[in-house]
Amino acid sequence: MKLFHSGKVRDLYADGNDLVLVASDRLSIYDVVLPTPVPDKGAVLTRLSLWWFDRLADLVPHHILSATDVPAEFGGRAVRCRRLSMLPVECIARGYLAGLGLKEYEKQGTVSGVALPPGLVEGSRLPEPIFTPTTKAPVGEHDEFLTFDEVAASVGVDTAARLRDLTLAVYSRGAGIAAANGIIVADTKLEFGLGADGEIVLGDEVLTPDSSRFWPAEDWEPGRAQFSFDKQFVRDWSAGLDWDRTPPGPEVPDDIVAATRARYIEVYERLTGTDW
Repeated sequence: MKLFHSGKVRDLYADGNDLVLVASDRLSIYDVVLPTPVPDKGAVLTRLSLWWFDRLADLVPHHILSATDVPAEFGGRAVRCRRLSMLPVECIARGYLAGLGLKEYEKQGTVSGVALPPGLVEGSRLPEPIFTPTTKAPVGEHDEFLTFDEVAASVGVDTAARLRDLTLAVYSRGAGIAAANGIIVADTKLEFGLGADGEIVLGDEVLTPDSSRFWPAEDWEPGRAQFSFDKQFVRDWSAGLDWDRTPPGPEVPDDIVAATRARYIEVYERLTGTDW
């Protein structure tokens, strides 16, 4: 195999006509890769993505070819997948107000050009889920919000509409399944590509603690920061540091690493109903 691309968390290898996508234990926040890995993180992301792909297959085709036909050294955290022409948009669905969406709302009353009601606070449930796409920035740079019209100008109106509809459909399905297991999916980020036949295909990962905000439903309370089963925990830890959110990232203490690992595993177990 030949290394094809190395991203913030995943490494992509070319193997004949296929690709092998390997999830590392690297952790990134604010688009900066931190120097400290989180043990088992890559395996959690891979197992949980596979679990979700199975439950979303009737909504949108996915890129997975095999979870077992991979090199032994990558076992448990790699998948064989088909080649896609990835679309230059991060497709984000939001059902609750948090993170950069909250900051954008506080400044403008909108997120990605979508007007929201006045008076919302951190953690507020939105009247309905919204599509809030962003740019797909290179490693070390930051994504920027896009309006639907900007996405349409980039990929065409029909493709933009399909991306919006698929993103909201995946979010709705995922949020419903998660809610039945006591988890709120506040938002999630998806990546799509085009297959050889031009079909839109769901790629990368799906509904993981790296790509989503997961909150325990029993603790949800608008107006404050929520307990999170995702990397928001590490973002919150970093807020107390003298760091400008540019590379190099800070070393992560052992207790924060252990707590992050525990949260990733707990949300995997709560969502899937299986022990780690």
